[in-house]
Amino acid sequence: MDIRMIAVGSLKETYWRGACAEYLKRLQAFAKVEVVELADEKAPERLSEAQRQQVMRKEGERILSRIREREVVAALCIDGRAYTSEAFATWLGEVEQGGNPLVLVIGGSLGLHECVLKRAQFRLSFSAMTFPHQLCRVILLEQVYRGYRILRNQPYHK
Repeated sequence: MDIRMIAVGSLKETYWRGACAEYLKRLQAFAKVEVVELADEKAPERLSEAQRQQVMRKEGERILSRIREREVVAALCIDGRAYTSEAFATWLGEVEQGGNPLVLVIGGSLGLHECVLKRAQFRLSFSAMTFPHQLCRVILLEQVYRGYRILRNQPYHK
């Protein structure tokens, strides 16, 4: 299956880049996975709600410009569905069987604009807690890798 992760913001720290590179390498045995980094919108520390929405809208438009019509889109957001690793693997297998490419979307520090959430067929959540988007990228790649290991009945640490 073709999987593309669209992530707002770049990984500046070497430890985040190294972790992502490791999981991308491992995933080569299961799927073609590409990570697309989009620029985050520069914003002052304190924003009004209107400014916040404007920043998220601009980032959302950048995200949507990279999504094709037939792709299945899953957006990471705090109000999404939380899966166990086994249930996520089952979901991943169902998406794979559908035959369309999968796009996993991670927003910037303010989250995802409603335009992206409307385009997404799925909303995924890791937790009710908030995590930095750099860490979410690592966790998501690890869970996709774990999901494939589970689907193939291959051992993986618990």
